[in-house]
Amino acid sequence: MPRKDEREPFYRVDVAEAKAMMAQDDVVVIDVREPHEYSAGHVPSATLIPVNSVFARREELPKDKKIVFVCAVGQRSALAAEMAAAAGLPADHLYNLDGGTDAWRKAGEPVE
Repeated sequence: MPRKDEREPFYRVDVAEAKAMMAQDDVVVIDVREPHEYSAGHVPSATLIPVNSVFARREELPKDKKIVFVCAVGQRSALAAEMAAAAGLPADHLYNLDGGTDAWRKAGEPVE
């Protein structure tokens, strides 16, 4: 079950929760790592928007879908989720993959 810390404007999900969410049509995955990290392997169907450009590219973030933010270990993606909240997206649309791509791989999930 997604977890919400009252100090954070987003929810945290583990790999199993993220995978279940990604099976739904109302969810997109945003990878906020750098291009070289993304090209070395990313969560399937993830769109690359590096963390340093998330706020500048906020118009590209869907307002009608849930967003799972992913980075290497979950720190940059948490920052990206905060930026999305600052851009006006509601907390119930923002999710951070705890452990990031590292946790995804350790769980045996595929990368592209």
